[in-house]
Amino acid sequence: MIARLCLVALGVWHIATPVLAEDYIVQNQDEYAAAVDVIEAGDVIILTNGEWRDFEMVITGEGREDAPITVTSQDAGQVFLTGQSSLRIGGRHILVSGLVFRDGYSPRGEVISFRRNKDDVAHNSRVTEVVIDNFSKPDRYESDYWVGIYGSGNRFDHNNLVGKTNKGVTLAVRLDQEESRNNGHLIDHNYFGPRPVLGSNGGETLRIGTSRYSMHQSGTLVENNIFDRTDGEVEIISSKSGGNVFRGNVFLRSRGTLTLRHGDDAVVERNVFLGGGKDYTGGIRVINRGQTVRDNYMEGLRGEAFSSALAIMNGVPNSPVNRYVEVAGATIEGNTILDSRRVGFNVGADDERSAAPSDSTFAGNLLGGIEGQSFLEVYDDVSGIAFDGNVVVEGGVADELASFDRRSIAMERAENGLLYPVDPKFAALGAPRDLSPVTLDQVGASWYPKPGDDVLFGASGETIAIAPGEDALVNAVLVAKDGDVIQLAPGEYVVERTIPLDAAVTIATAPNDAGEAAVVFFTRPSLFELREGGNLRLDGVTIDGALAPDSVGNSMIRTTTFPIKSNLTVEMDGVTVRGLVVNKSFNVLTLGKSALADAVTIRNSQFADITGAIVSAAAETEDYGQYNVEYLDVTGNTFANVGGPIADIYRGGRDESTFGPFVAFANNQIAGSGLAPTNGTGASLNLHGVQIANVTGNQVAGSAPFRIVHTVGTPITAVTGNQFAETGELVLEELNFDGPHRADVSGNVFAEEDAE
Repeated sequence: MIARLCLVALGVWHIATPVLAEDYIVQNQDEYAAAVDVIEAGDVIILTNGEWRDFEMVITGEGREDAPITVTSQDAGQVFLTGQSSLRIGGRHILVSGLVFRDGYSPRGEVISFRRNKDDVAHNSRVTEVVIDNFSKPDRYESDYWVGIYGSGNRFDHNNLVGKTNKGVTLAVRLDQEESRNNGHLIDHNYFGPRPVLGSNGGETLRIGTSRYSMHQSGTLVENNIFDRTDGEVEIISSKSGGNVFRGNVFLRSRGTLTLRHGDDAVVERNVFLGGGKDYTGGIRVINRGQTVRDNYMEGLRGEAFSSALAIMNGVPNSPVNRYVEVAGATIEGNTILDSRRVGFNVGADDERSAAPSDSTFAGNLLGGIEGQSFLEVYDDVSGIAFDGNVVVEGGVADELASFDRRSIAMERAENGLLYPVDPKFAALGAPRDLSPVTLDQVGASWYPKPGDDVLFGASGETIAIAPGEDALVNAVLVAKDGDVIQLAPGEYVVERTIPLDAAVTIATAPNDAGEAAVVFFTRPSLFELREGGNLRLDGVTIDGALAPDSVGNSMIRTTTFPIKSNLTVEMDGVTVRGLVVNKSFNVLTLGKSALADAVTIRNSQFADITGAIVSAAAETEDYGQYNVEYLDVTGNTFANVGGPIADIYRGGRDESTFGPFVAFANNQIAGSGLAPTNGTGASLNLHGVQIANVTGNQVAGSAPFRIVHTVGTPITAVTGNQFAETGELVLEELNFDGPHRADVSGNVFAEEDAE
């Protein structure tokens, strides 16, 4: 008690509330540390409102169920942990609430850890109404967890986890100690907000266990959470332990699946997956033994293969724990899948994954695909699955599933927003009618806003009109905010410094009766440098490299040499780029190390006399499965005398955890391109490891060949309807597939060179 009273001398105000309980209002880290030294069961530490910078916060002690030790904010959401901050919880019956982590990152491997150290893990403790918002490490490939749950009986509820951009699971349940197994944790009513594409393995939102401990029981309940646009990788949830239950969760426009990756006896029930027609939105992937998937609702999903609405996988015979244990004893019943691209049986079947499902049941499911498209697909033997009472209302069905009942069933939306059959005789088919999907206002901290849809260019900003003049363009960009449009009056603009860009900005030629363009010259090795938050749209401008210096690594647009946490977007429409010739490898756009573009779009533009590449997205060459662009769309352009490849795209390795890159290269005219001696690819188009490519309708003359290298997964490539003159045959390679190249190559015309 003497020690407790000494806190008064430290400037800490404490008020007796219930008998033997104390409230400590602390104003700085020293006062907090003094309070932690003397807290007892029932005590409350209150952090005063404001910024707590570089605060490695630790709380431990022996609370009781009826008298927890509490750490909270003076006012909910008004205590901000910034800089290099973290939270570690040990002991028993600890309660933490009301904190916001933002404007920084953890100096440790976790932002919030349910253990102080390996000898002091949390039991029967709770974190509620805490926010972690864009609290990511600066380098996207430096890994951490935002939340690590250890011990037993802990609850993580009503929290917001939004915007993790670096490698590592958003929330991980750890089983690396005996006392953390059979844990009975509850993860409920959390808002898992947008997680952008990582472009690498390691972007799961929730993982329970690891392959090393996958034969142990975890017994974790994940219930009534919302996963909103959690696009990090193919596994939104990765269950890698036994006995976990996933119930009543809602997935909104999230790429990937709830994946029963390792471990047995999971239950997945009464979840709702709403894809909204977004690419690679998926449902549930079934692997291992004794899994139960029932009473789930899925609609508008566009994934296939590993991200199908439902993927029942083949396994590896006598599989090691880190591969694919065959499906056995699965029960899949009473699910509704509508307006979705794929349900797959024996997904992943190959020479290694040759063990088909066995002793399993697939019954009473209501299934609807997309009109005129393949829907139910079978890739191996399904004799180990008993099918009963399944009804298909739309989409193609594999011959092996001919026993499925095909019907046209009228559907209507119920008050819960989900579709059900109108006819009462089908009332028991598919997901139950008493589903009550959790809503956005029921999850996360009630006092913290949830992000809306991003609108990058031109919708929310101002229009800034400028005329030619010294530093006019530079000054306009430096003060521009997200959504601003800078309109250039026709004339010449000379830019004498590289323009740093950290906002989403459009630069356009102002409309004029004469149809004249604004012409931009630049005197530095780069015109634009994309930094954190930088996104660029060029519309109708002309960029001329006549004044650029001869410097190694010249690039009209490049990413900063420092890591960029957030993904970026570059668009060019009606643009003319010319005269990038002063250096032997002068690129138009260079995406550097640890940068990922969500999208690069180039349309209706002209490029001439350029010694390097138009798009160089080949910086990540370590074969870890990392890459630099997710979607590349190059359509309706003219390219003349481009020395390097029009696009140089590289994804190496064999990892199957991500979806991209995706390339559309269509209706372009290419002449005299890809022929520079410095072009190490030897190609006018170089696609290495691209997962989906559509190369069609291009006219190519006097250029290096197109080169396409398949590396991982089941890539889909179509090279169709192109015309080649005085251009070599396609260069097609398969690095990890024993057989002919899998590209669809059809309708292409190769004209022979004129005879002398």
